[in-house]
Amino acid sequence: MGNSKDQLLARLLELRIDFSKYEHPAVLTVEAQEKYVGHLGGGLSKNLFLKDKKHRFYIVSALKETKVDLKVLSQRLGLGKGGLRMAPEEALEEILQASVSLGCVTPFALVNESARHVSLLLDQGFKTKEFCFFHPLSNDTSIAIKACDVDKFLKSIGKEPSYVDLEANPTVGKDQPPDLANLVPSDALVLPDPPEKSVSSVSTEKPASVDKKSSAAAAQTAKPSNNAQKAKEKPANSIHLPSSFTDPGHFVEEILDKTSAIVLSVMTEDAIKQHGEHLGAVLSDTIRKRLSLDLKNLAVTYKNTAYTEGFHAGTYHQRKHI
Repeated sequence: MGNSKDQLLARLLELRIDFSKYEHPAVLTVEAQEKYVGHLGGGLSKNLFLKDKKHRFYIVSALKETKVDLKVLSQRLGLGKGGLRMAPEEALEEILQASVSLGCVTPFALVNESARHVSLLLDQGFKTKEFCFFHPLSNDTSIAIKACDVDKFLKSIGKEPSYVDLEANPTVGKDQPPDLANLVPSDALVLPDPPEKSVSSVSTEKPASVDKKSSAAAAQTAKPSNNAQKAKEKPANSIHLPSSFTDPGHFVEEILDKTSAIVLSVMTEDAIKQHGEHLGAVLSDTIRKRLSLDLKNLAVTYKNTAYTEGFHAGTYHQRKHI
């Protein structure tokens, strides 16, 4: 079970983040939310929960008036024109946890450990508003909060805020790489694609009514071409695997980076005053809670990558001796 609305609001108070809370009937759209808080000024936010073809997830949080073109955004992330789509409802429950329902996806959903690998793209327009409205994990409540305080919350969970001009449409090409490629989740649990099976361009089955001459012709045709032979001899290690999972040094660095981020988020002046000599136990418990799932995912990915590389290497070695 993920964090509740009350737990999130309590966390914001602990971080000394100022916000104003407004309760209203449950709403599923930003237009419905506007009826209850639109007269208060500030910016209304709309939020999209997206996934790509490799099952990596994204939250795009934008002002109500900002136009978000998913095809353009997909290209800017380096995913191609059709690389992004709306995440299914079951993924919303699994990744953002059951306490978050349709209509209340927000940046605050990243407080749940299962969502730490989700990439967050924030509309740079938020910074132009005195405050903005977000649902605090429940769509029957809206909170008015400053962009700088959203940043403070994100940094407290080890997430660096990324503000983007979501309406920009820069050219993406050979000499102009995708400008948002660095926002594609690099630490998500994405297993390498299985090796493709080689498919013969000519069927090896003989028709029942074929005579000897046609059989001979078919045998001649079935001979692999030079191009096909070269394709078979292509080294299996040309398959791209994430470097962080093929290099033990990068793997260790990733663990250390995650641990350091948690330590820095916990070791605050307020925490030292509050917990005193018990701060060590609090820090240990926090690291265990926040890092447990991440380390399990990293270990599984590293294991699968090692297996896949070994499989490809063994296959190529056997081919060389055939």
